[in-house]
Amino acid sequence: MLFNSAEFCLLFFPLVTGLYFLLPKNWRWLLLLLASCWFYMAFVPLFILILAFTIGVDFVAGIAIARSEGPRRKAYLVASIIANVGVLAVFKYWDFLNGNLTALFAGMGLEYHVPKLHEWTFFGFLPAGMVLPIGLSFHTFQSLSYTIEVYRKHQQAERRFGVFALYVMFYPQLVAGPIERPGNLLNQLNATDGHGIRSDFDHHRVVQGLKQMLWGFFKKLVIADRCAALVDIGYTHPAAQDGGSLLLATLFFAFQIYCDFSGYTDIALGAARVMGFNLMVNFRTPYRSASISEFWGRWHISLSSWFRDYLYIPLGGNRVAKWRWYTNLFIVFLVSGLWHGANWTYVTWGGLHGSYLVLALMFAPLWKRTSGASGRAEQHGFGRALNVLATFLLVAFAWIFFRASHVADAFTVIHRIFDPSTWTDGSWGIVHADPPGSFFLTVFVVLVFVIIDPLCDALVKGERHLTAFSAEVAWISGLLLACLFIGRHGATTFIYFQF
Repeated sequence: MLFNSAEFCLLFFPLVTGLYFLLPKNWRWLLLLLASCWFYMAFVPLFILILAFTIGVDFVAGIAIARSEGPRRKAYLVASIIANVGVLAVFKYWDFLNGNLTALFAGMGLEYHVPKLHEWTFFGFLPAGMVLPIGLSFHTFQSLSYTIEVYRKHQQAERRFGVFALYVMFYPQLVAGPIERPGNLLNQLNATDGHGIRSDFDHHRVVQGLKQMLWGFFKKLVIADRCAALVDIGYTHPAAQDGGSLLLATLFFAFQIYCDFSGYTDIALGAARVMGFNLMVNFRTPYRSASISEFWGRWHISLSSWFRDYLYIPLGGNRVAKWRWYTNLFIVFLVSGLWHGANWTYVTWGGLHGSYLVLALMFAPLWKRTSGASGRAEQHGFGRALNVLATFLLVAFAWIFFRASHVADAFTVIHRIFDPSTWTDGSWGIVHADPPGSFFLTVFVVLVFVIIDPLCDALVKGERHLTAFSAEVAWISGLLLACLFIGRHGATTFIYFQF
């Protein structure tokens, strides 16, 4: 079920939220679990069996880890990791690996006949032609964090299967995060006084949650989906586009993916907030970062912190020799790229960001020596503005590989952008996109978004407040009217659902 569908906005969310506050507190967990199952099964009902498998494995593993010591304790953790990563590998990476092996064997003149995943029938149990389960990478990582934290003795094992299942399946963040940790969400589900979930109706909290949802809808409908229409013009057949159109499409994609993903997150956080749950912040105006390192402290925070805690630090982090430190960083970003999708485009995107960080660390001493007394000034004013612009352009360049269907297409885009002769090949078709005026309207709403994003982000997070009631009404009315009359409707999917 899509957040931007009429089914969710007019039926699911009002019904579930209303029942949540009407039901006795000791029945609320069951309502949320059943609602989460309904929400997930609205996509492909059969795939809930995959969720049930990983939930069952990790529930049993958590209890077994808590009861064990020594090698057996570690063995249960390894079993949990193998089960979760195994499911992810089969459903998400089988065809990727299979395709590369087929090409490798063909290059050596050998035959390789192993069916692709969508050709399997599983003895008639699962239909041929199946697709990647929605949000598989997200709930796999969330479930894994539980068993790892139990193993580290940072989290008590959950003894109630239904509550643990709800931790993994909590509908607001089930399919695209944020990737919660048990210390936050599971502990909130267990924050009881013996009478069930104890979040009472709070008018202020409900209003704040609804405002955050409205801001998320604005980002999705008005910014992301309007940009998407123009991005598709450039990236569907990049070889047929002029360099100017591809440059504009790339810049629009930077805003599309940010507003699409952070818009989903705001809707998720707002929906949870209405019911009294506080999910972790996943974005902090990332395009205002003055370095790639700062960018990754503001972008998809739940994933970057997951890799930091469960991959980067176990590899040794920065408490190793420099070459190993750089290698650790690069490995983390390659894995992060692969996490996003089974395609060399995502691996290249991750490798680019890893290279950015490693090069920044390698040249940091030289930069400090050459900047001298002006180093402090670089953190403020014009110097910081230049760093923010440079960071945004580096990030936007990397997005080319993220958006392109194939690595060859990405290099076609790059070539045509940087080759001046290609700028006259077409008639800047993106500017003349249908319907007439859509390009200029999109430019306008993006510029407005750039201006209001920091204020709105602080407002929905409660970090700032509008003191005048009239200003509050104007802000809410403006976003609502923009969603209704400027937004693109039709329940378009969210980009990160494919991961």
